[in-house]
Amino acid sequence: MYAIEYQKAKSVADAAAMLAKSGGRALAGGQSLVAAMKLRLAQPGTIVDLRGIAEMTGIRRDGDRLVIGAMTRHAEVASSAEVQRSIPALCALAEGIGDRQVRNMGTIGGSIANNDPAADWPAAVVALNATVVTNKRRVAADDFFKGMYETALAADEIITEVAFPVPKKAAYAKFPNPASRFALVGVFVAKLADDGVRAAVTGAAPSVFRSKEIEGALAKSFTADAAKAVKIGASGLNNDLHGSAEYRAHLVGVMASRAVAACA
Repeated sequence: MYAIEYQKAKSVADAAAMLAKSGGRALAGGQSLVAAMKLRLAQPGTIVDLRGIAEMTGIRRDGDRLVIGAMTRHAEVASSAEVQRSIPALCALAEGIGDRQVRNMGTIGGSIANNDPAADWPAAVVALNATVVTNKRRVAADDFFKGMYETALAADEIITEVAFPVPKKAAYAKFPNPASRFALVGVFVAKLADDGVRAAVTGAAPSVFRSKEIEGALAKSFTADAAKAVKIGASGLNNDLHGSAEYRAHLVGVMASRAVAACA
């Protein structure tokens, strides 16, 4: 590690002011940032701790939307009765993140802001057409994720909550890396009241993306067979020691099929 300045924010406004002044990084659960700092992949001069900001936590139903505070931990989502009633797919997704320690420390807002290529939450945000609410604005899911570890967030902008439309059907299936539990490929499918069928893929490419091929097939026939029959091209997909681009392309159809089957 190296010398840093640590600041603890008492409110969202307090945190935003600290970030604007210092040009530092916000600390949510710390499961990604602290690890990156240890490896010298991130070297912020100032850390602004968001833990303890009560207005950024909690889960509530707001009409036809499920709203989750950005500092709500994965374990809290997984065990939430409200989430289970409204969007049970999110409970299953949260329960499959990392191990127990990670789930009890990591937060939904931290995961989305970090936008790891293999993270689970971005797939849910995109597939459910969620709205990412910050201290400055509301950002549609399709406009939020820009590329590998890149989002639409400004340097002093903080995610405060995420609003998920309650779908007719939704499920998430992933092929996890056995060591990290990150998705080698994960697919979240959702059938929404206003937006039809959406399918988001994580782990396969440098950033989460929608599969128009799967969406088109499921719009015609929302069945596991229809999803599995879709042929995904390998161009632009990740190719590394964990799996080739062709293997990941194959897994997209398989995971989409399993997600649709889980919707039943």
